[in-house]
This record gives sequence, C-alpha cells and structure tokens, in this order.
Amino acid sequence: MQATSRNPADALTLQLLEWIDERPHTYAEALDTWRTSCPRLSIWEDACIEGLIDCDAGGGKIVRVSAKGRAVLGSRGSAAPGGRSG
Repeated sequence: MQATSRNPADALTLQLLEWIDERPHTYAEALDTWRTSCPRLSIWEDACIEGLIDCDAGGGKIVRVSAKGRAVLGSRGSAAPGGRSG
C-alpha cells in the first residue's frame, strides 16, 4: 500500500490497522468484524496478503499489527486525507 494512494480501500485498511492497534483482538473477533464476502471489499484478506497483520499461534490467537503494518500506520498522516495523523 503506497502512502500517497487515494484508493478508498486504503482508508479502510488504515482503519483496520488502527482498530487492531487500539487493543488486543482475537482472530475470531477480527474476522467477525472485518471479513466480507464482497470481492470488491476484501480489506481483511488484502491486509493479510500484504503482511500488515500478524496472528499469534497460541490458543487465543491474538491479532496484531505487523512491523510492515506499523510502517503504514506511521505514514498515515500523509495517507489519509483529512484523517487522523496520530
């Protein structure tokens, strides 16, 4: 995901990363909240494919923002027009 992109899906990806970063979420909770069957709105799947999210292998399967996802969050001031910068 490029920091200068104006794709609406990028704004949703930032929202997903911010949501995950707010507090620990289980894998089941994240899927329930973010997974969709709409092929044009695959925010969760795309974030996983891009390596923006990590999931603990333990029983609770806690979802976290990956190092790559943190870099995206760090650049969000320029990525989200009119959005939050920190």
